[in-house]
Amino acid sequence: MDNFANLLDGFANVLTPMNLLFALIGVTIGTAVGVLPGIGPAMTVALLLPVTYGMEPAQAFIMFAGIFYGGMYGGSTTSILLNTPGESSSVVTAIEGNKMAKAGRAAQALATAAIGSFVAGTIATVLLVVVTPPVVQFAISLGAPDYFALMLLAFVSVTAVLGASRVRGFASLLLGLVIGVIGIDQSGQQRLTFGLPQLADGIDVVVVAVGIFAVGEALWIAAHLRRKSGEVIPVGQPWMGKQDWKRSWKPWLRGTAFGFPFGAVPAGGAEIPTFLSYVTEKKLTKHPEEFGRGAIEGVAGPEAANNASAAGTLVPMLAIGLPTNATAAVMLAAFEGYGIQPGPLLFTRESSLVWTLIASLFVGNLLLLVLNLPLAPAWARLLRIPRPYLYAGILFFASMGAYAVNAQPFDLFLLLALGLLGFGMRRFGLPILPLIVGTILGPRAELQGRRALQLSGGELHGLIGGWVSWLIYATVAVVLLWPLIGRFVVRPLRGRSVTA
Repeated sequence: MDNFANLLDGFANVLTPMNLLFALIGVTIGTAVGVLPGIGPAMTVALLLPVTYGMEPAQAFIMFAGIFYGGMYGGSTTSILLNTPGESSSVVTAIEGNKMAKAGRAAQALATAAIGSFVAGTIATVLLVVVTPPVVQFAISLGAPDYFALMLLAFVSVTAVLGASRVRGFASLLLGLVIGVIGIDQSGQQRLTFGLPQLADGIDVVVVAVGIFAVGEALWIAAHLRRKSGEVIPVGQPWMGKQDWKRSWKPWLRGTAFGFPFGAVPAGGAEIPTFLSYVTEKKLTKHPEEFGRGAIEGVAGPEAANNASAAGTLVPMLAIGLPTNATAAVMLAAFEGYGIQPGPLLFTRESSLVWTLIASLFVGNLLLLVLNLPLAPAWARLLRIPRPYLYAGILFFASMGAYAVNAQPFDLFLLLALGLLGFGMRRFGLPILPLIVGTILGPRAELQGRRALQLSGGELHGLIGGWVSWLIYATVAVVLLWPLIGRFVVRPLRGRSVTA
């Protein structure tokens, strides 16, 4: 009951003219960047971090929440009309969505994506309200060893699960940890500063995020995309017939059931549930002949899973302080920029801010529906922006944003170096998320590890607390050893069963 009262207070804060304006700005920007290929919500939030430092925290996070939800939806427009996903989580949508568009059903594809995103986002946000407080109560009972184990699990998850190679994932994580420890440590010793006083306070997370995401992505996309914009399939006003509604509502619900739990798991993301949703709909459909030729279920289910996962990512970020995707990692940096520490005490110390943020998700989700159904043709025109203009603008705003953090020219050199690092990572297939997670969580993992060792007098057994840490370490061991288990245990057993 208290949570319901807190949520009502959150709505009272959001439903003011100024905060509604920021919510509208957020979903508009989020949809626009989701539509444009190669520009995702993580990059946009990173670019806007310096701009929001002069704003009230509630207004900044209302806008970030709108960007988050809008970006997750906007990628579907590009997938359907251009067969070029704006977000990796929209790849599955392109399989059937673009086929529908080529068959003259672009309006129906866009409509089921928009309405499915609204349904899934609303249900997932309700689940966020229900699930997060119990997770907070559980997190309060954890000690330093448990938190250290949780962060170790986050490190292993984002490196072992993401990308095509574990080696590349761990290399990216190592780069992030190195960047995270630059500066003066807790004992007063300088680390990796190379005698430069500008590095004594460490590298600001905003500069890292803007450099790796915005500059690195802009350089990479600009180097590989054509100078011309893509050929966009014309579209009218999105609408759905009675048969389309009948075939879409069950995939919306099933997609939500897939998306929310995966979003809340470290490295779960939206890619896996969207694929699972597509496979499920392909098996359950009464129209199997349409799959591969433009089945509406293949758009409805994955898009619902995509948006539901967005709400799921906020559960561990708010309750424990663990980001499970790149946008959540950048939002975590935004919290720290305001001097706010996400975790179990957040709901006590910043209760009004948290419930305002959650309420803004409901409002932003409704604004997305109102905005996207009538304006789909307008979003399609954004795809005609010439690429040189687009990425030159991104580089300009990235430079302005990084300079605004500390007003030091040195940050611009850092930005360029980090941008080249981001470009190199994309060139050699290193995933970006482990670096960002390592940069943000590395110092916090060090802090919790130091506390655990201090409590045990420097003995390593101090890193093992109660049953939670034992369970986490067991999970980490399974994740790390799974390739060996699969090779030497699972395969021989399968061979014997086949022989028998």
